[in-house]
Amino acid sequence: MSNSLYYLIREPKVKQEKNPLILLLHGYGSNEEDLFSFAGQLPEEYYIISARAPHHIPPYGNAWYAINFDSDMNKFSDDNQAIESRELIVKFIDELIDQYPIDAQKVTLLGFSQGAILSYSIALTYPEKIDRVVALSGYLNMDIINKGFNTNDISKLRFFISHGVVDQVIPVDWARKAPEVLKDLKLDVEYHEYPVGHGVTPQNFYDLLSWINKTNK
Repeated sequence: MSNSLYYLIREPKVKQEKNPLILLLHGYGSNEEDLFSFAGQLPEEYYIISARAPHHIPPYGNAWYAINFDSDMNKFSDDNQAIESRELIVKFIDELIDQYPIDAQKVTLLGFSQGAILSYSIALTYPEKIDRVVALSGYLNMDIINKGFNTNDISKLRFFISHGVVDQVIPVDWARKAPEVLKDLKLDVEYHEYPVGHGVTPQNFYDLLSWINKTNK
């Protein structure tokens, strides 16, 4: 079977009739190997699958969507391309559930930067497909979430959000808006900040792992 996205997989070491999935979505200019370095430390009962974004950036990277600059060096995301990637990832999740004995009620997205931005978008647009979101160093882009999303049943969604306070790629002020919006929607949110830039510290990883374990139900 040919999948919509290229991926790396760590199969569960503890096999159940159906196992939960953690889908890893990397950031701009990276690839599927980046977050897959976490795989060995994630709980053994999960399928850990790391997807490669569809758009190649020379020499070695990939992106889920383009980021363009105007003459004043202001950044603009290609939201149409982001929505295309959102739909592609949703299709990919459906393919994985058909292909492996994955529990469709226990799909967790773990995204960094662009991957986190898309994770918000997928979960809020397709809440029936996602259980939890780990959003690392991203922000909530409402322009790539379906309008009227809050008319769907989003009540079971749970979020772990973290950000570096000296992030120069995505300012921490952008990140802080997400937990406010999600809590206003009465959603379960855990938010952390760390004294770093655009990256994941060991303490950050320990905290997200603790959250994954305590919300695993």
